[in-house]
Amino acid sequence: MNGYLLYNYEKKGDFVHEYSIVQSLIDLIEENAKNNDAKKVTKVEVKVGVLSGVEIELLETAFNTFKEGTICEDSEFIVYKQEVVVRCKECEKESSLQNEEYSCPHCGSYNLEVLDGEEMYLMSLELET
Repeated sequence: MNGYLLYNYEKKGDFVHEYSIVQSLIDLIEENAKNNDAKKVTKVEVKVGVLSGVEIELLETAFNTFKEGTICEDSEFIVYKQEVVVRCKECEKESSLQNEEYSCPHCGSYNLEVLDGEEMYLMSLELET
């Protein structure tokens, strides 16, 4: 899935509070709505990686608080939790990691490249024109 990158914990290296993330999200939504001459946003879908550092429950609470009085006021907020997807540099297999395991489930190697699960993306919007 492609989307707008909102937050990448690893690359920034610092903790950004969910309220700040929601403000950036709403700004991006308003920009997209304006560019598409939308009067209203009815649905917002985001993907949050397990390693993003974003707490999903706090994100939902923050969005529902800050959407009041914005173009998102009546929107449904859907969050997809993205597991960590890795490629093993030893056996070359791709896997989704479960729980807090950080070794290849196929060969046991710790030499892994993270492919997905570190970021937060705005995946889609439903707009009313």
